[in-house]
Amino acid sequence: MSFLQDVKEDIGAIMARDPAARSRREVVFCYPGFHAILLHRWAHSLWRRGWHVVGRSISHFGRFVTGIEIHPGARIGRRLFIDHGMGCVIGETTQVGDDVTLYHGVTLGGVSLEPEKRHPTLEDGVIVGSGAQALGPITVGAGARVGANAVVFKDVAPGVTMVGVPARQALPRRREGEDGFQAYGTHGGVPDPMGKAFDGLLREIENHRLRLEAIESDRTDAAPSAVPQVDQSAPDEHP
Repeated sequence: MSFLQDVKEDIGAIMARDPAARSRREVVFCYPGFHAILLHRWAHSLWRRGWHVVGRSISHFGRFVTGIEIHPGARIGRRLFIDHGMGCVIGETTQVGDDVTLYHGVTLGGVSLEPEKRHPTLEDGVIVGSGAQALGPITVGAGARVGANAVVFKDVAPGVTMVGVPARQALPRRREGEDGFQAYGTHGGVPDPMGKAFDGLLREIENHRLRLEAIESDRTDAAPSAVPQVDQSAPDEHP
């Protein structure tokens, strides 16, 4: 696919996923995520040819003008949409599939100092909400959602929604074609898995309290009536 076709697809992806985009001209001139991707494609082509310093220089310039840092070694698929984008960081060995959406403050980072695959792989159709982090050589399966501010350390199954720190599965896997695009990776109806766990624990504690009160009540009813105690104090002395 030619560079011009890539550009047209990138613009079309933004128009499809951002209701604030009113025209293609607006996307071209006013969307830092679009600018960052253009500069990354240039830097990545130079990086692959061994022009590492030049590639890093272009990447650094892109970071300066867009607030989005994409290492020139990262492999980016088609129709990536970085919405808003400020503070987004994509590491060197990251692999991003097609039709992925990232929001501002997302980190696709590495946790190893070894020169190997140390950054995440995002498969097709993944959405990562603002402030979320995917760390290490993990795989986020196709169509998965990572909610805002979630921190993912382990592989994510395709089609599920992850929330929390560390991230836990909040919703079961969606069927193909279900739920379409989901801004920021979640919606207001997503349950909190930690909240559900605490609610269950509180209900269990309440059940135990009621059972304990019932046992104590039964024991009190079954106890023999109290026997009057004889006054053992010394009798009054008469003069």
